[in-house]
Amino acid sequence: MDPNLFQDSTSGRVVKMATGYHAFVPNPLPPSLEWTPRLIRALSDADRAIGQLAGLGRTVPNPRLLIVPFSRREAVLSSRIEGTQASLSDLYAYEAVQLPMFEGPPDVQEVQNYVQALEYGLQRLSTLPLSLRLIREIHERLMQGVRGEYCTPGEFRRSQNWIGPAGSDLNTASYVPPPVGEMETALDAFEKFLYAETDLPPLVRLGLLHYQFEVIHPFLDGNGRMGRLLVILLLVAWNLLPSPLLYLSVYFEAHRQTYYDRLMSVSQHGDWEAWLRFFLDGVATQSRDAVARATRLQILHEEYLGQIQAQPASVKLLQAADFLFVNPVFTVQQIQARLAVSFPTASKYVSQLERLGMIREITGQARNRVYRADSVIQAIEAQLPPDLLSPFAQQMEGMG
Repeated sequence: MDPNLFQDSTSGRVVKMATGYHAFVPNPLPPSLEWTPRLIRALSDADRAIGQLAGLGRTVPNPRLLIVPFSRREAVLSSRIEGTQASLSDLYAYEAVQLPMFEGPPDVQEVQNYVQALEYGLQRLSTLPLSLRLIREIHERLMQGVRGEYCTPGEFRRSQNWIGPAGSDLNTASYVPPPVGEMETALDAFEKFLYAETDLPPLVRLGLLHYQFEVIHPFLDGNGRMGRLLVILLLVAWNLLPSPLLYLSVYFEAHRQTYYDRLMSVSQHGDWEAWLRFFLDGVATQSRDAVARATRLQILHEEYLGQIQAQPASVKLLQAADFLFVNPVFTVQQIQARLAVSFPTASKYVSQLERLGMIREITGQARNRVYRADSVIQAIEAQLPPDLLSPFAQQMEGMG
């Protein structure tokens, strides 16, 4: 790491280690912020947008029909930033099909781990506040049995790590996080700021914490995914959202280089405003995206129910249609278990959904058949309409 690039930073200090390399040690939060008109506007836009999403989350009849597909999409995109290639359909198929004949992409387990880590973290929030202890517990589930599983899952690092292109070392890395002793001190300050009374707006506080976690880089692997999981968990823990409906990974993935540049600019130049404006724009953009995506899913759900109710149908068939929005790739056995019916009855419901054009069989086999609700997956994955992008995001889109 080149220490000269960090000389004018007010967000931390560079230390030289005995072996000759340099590392960056962040100052404790909060920093001194200048409330410029542009930053205030970004905060106002983000507050307004997330408020609309929170209102939708409190009024939707069945939040699970949104929570499950949104969390799966987030798992795919957050993992993709780290180099995975598994798609949303791959993840749903992996979750649905427990058959010897099925071989998913080799990295789909990493995406599934993200889902399990998120669900575990949300469940634990009811009994344990977000803390260093809970962060370690979530990390253990995130990294179990995948790339990085030998990098002490669930434990903060005991050795130096670094960030840089392939082949780089401590001297040539783009960034070197604080050494272990300084890391432990920084983590202690991080946790204190989690609990501290502050007049800072919650979304600004959230942006500060995301930066601080990434710059501390406390694990040997999985820091990026953990940092994005923290955003989701804090949104729920602080009651900014009634349920986990907002995810920033799609925004960070779409503007990946800008994301890295903004984080580095804080470390090198103390440029908190640029980072916070970027972060808050992500909150606003993805809140509007979530509202639009939820609306599409609700409309599709109502269309499906209308089709079923237009003909003689049982309550169980309506429940089977609901199942499509939580598990758009599934087997007859899963419908059987979910509805608590016999296999022939479950097969009858699947055949009815197939005749209505809501699902199709995707294996082409006579046995071990798998079905997919293409329209549901398309509604989850649909591109954000350009008119929902903020001016800041539109500008970045125009820059390519």
